Amino acid sequence: MTTVSFHLEESRIVGFDVKGHSGYAEAGGDIVCAAVTSAVRLVECSLNDVLGLGAAVKVDEEAAKISFHLPGGLSASADSTCQTLLTGLMVYLAELHGEFPDNITVLEV
Repeated sequence: MTTVSFHLEESRIVGFDVKGHSGYAEAGGDIVCAAVTSAVRLVECSLNDVLGLGAAVKVDEEAAKISFHLPGGLSASADSTCQTLLTGLMVYLAELHGEFPDNITVLEV
């Protein structure tokens, strides 16, 4: 199962961790894993490559883990954009959980 844990400070999302394989299908044919990976990469690229925010990203392929954490000191505008994208990611992944409850879980920690 894939577990996505969103890290909150008060009402702000400050990062997330994605761990594990969904187990929906074999590698290369796992649509749940592909959906999660694609969504995470879109948010990371939007924040780091398009907006240039420098969020910390760690990928451990052997452990099947991705960690993402926002940098401190963001402007109000940048933080608002981050919150919109991260909230959208959380909603998307929660909906994916609704479709594939045996393969993905989403937590707020």
